[in-house]
Amino acid sequence: MAPEEPDLRHHGDAEIADGLTDLAVNVRTGTPPSWLAERLTAAVAGLAAYPDGTAARSAVAARHGRPSEEVLLTAGAAEAFVLLARTLRPRHAVMVHPQFTEPEAALLAAGHAVDRVLLDPAEGFRLDPARIPQDADLVVLGNPTNPTSVLHPAALIRKLARPGRTLVVDEAFMDAVPGEKESLADAREVPGLVVLRSLTKTWGLAGLRVGYVLAGAGTVTALAAAQPLWPVSTPALVAAEACMAPHALAEAARAAERIAADRAYLLRRLADVPGVESAVAAPAGPFVLVRVPDALDVRERLRTAGYAVRRADTFPGLGPQWLRIAVRDRPTTDAFTAALAAAMPPRPAR
Repeated sequence: MAPEEPDLRHHGDAEIADGLTDLAVNVRTGTPPSWLAERLTAAVAGLAAYPDGTAARSAVAARHGRPSEEVLLTAGAAEAFVLLARTLRPRHAVMVHPQFTEPEAALLAAGHAVDRVLLDPAEGFRLDPARIPQDADLVVLGNPTNPTSVLHPAALIRKLARPGRTLVVDEAFMDAVPGEKESLADAREVPGLVVLRSLTKTWGLAGLRVGYVLAGAGTVTALAAAQPLWPVSTPALVAAEACMAPHALAEAARAAERIAADRAYLLRRLADVPGVESAVAAPAGPFVLVRVPDALDVRERLRTAGYAVRRADTFPGLGPQWLRIAVRDRPTTDAFTAALAAAMPPRPAR
């Protein structure tokens, strides 16, 4: 019997319920900050006018050292995946898994065939450019990758680029990496490169839907032609402009450092729970992937104890023994890891 296909439309928000402490969704807690909430509230006064993205687009362009013609504002990164699927005509599309499943879902919905390159957990889910088919004219991967939390070296990703190939790099979590090392957002010289960014995670704007595409002007023009009129709301445009300001970038940098410290603490506490195995040696995102015996049962016992974690069997290349855990503050981590230890199956007697 063929293995059951993973549910590509399952996302972490489906794990959340009233009364549960959320370690399933990767949005930073305590967001949006008060100064951003005030800007969004003030934007309501301008809702009678149609949105004008000029200022926001210029702010994003300046932040990444690009002309405005190489920036497209979108209703979250999810819209960008749909626009790519509707605009491109790949003959051989390749997804590097495990990764966020929306790009594959969008390609399949648009009628494209998709090949998968599955990275090996025994190798820490590290990217091997030699495994990408030479004739692939569309390659999609995440960096840092959801759900593995692997940060692929930019130099390695560059090896995937070539004339005639569109290389899509989902950097939705890159602003959670201190210094944004390994980002390709400013790499204008890489042929066929398309970088996607989101304001959802760091700024707590999942409900607002705002992200952007960085690519060559021709690609941006083609994607924009597939958008409806006024695709990004006025409050979302205000948020995009505000989050590119120097004080906002400094705040995001401080948050990234704090996430890195809290992630290191989470890993130390997880190492104290017998039977829990971290997927990678040096995770880089605001989440970690772990392998746990009877993981789906453990997940249910955690829910009973008041904690939501993300099942990972819906990611191609993973199975029912994997769970994704969001990085939280240290008191939450202490309470969670105690609940995890209690939820683990009994170890066989030696």
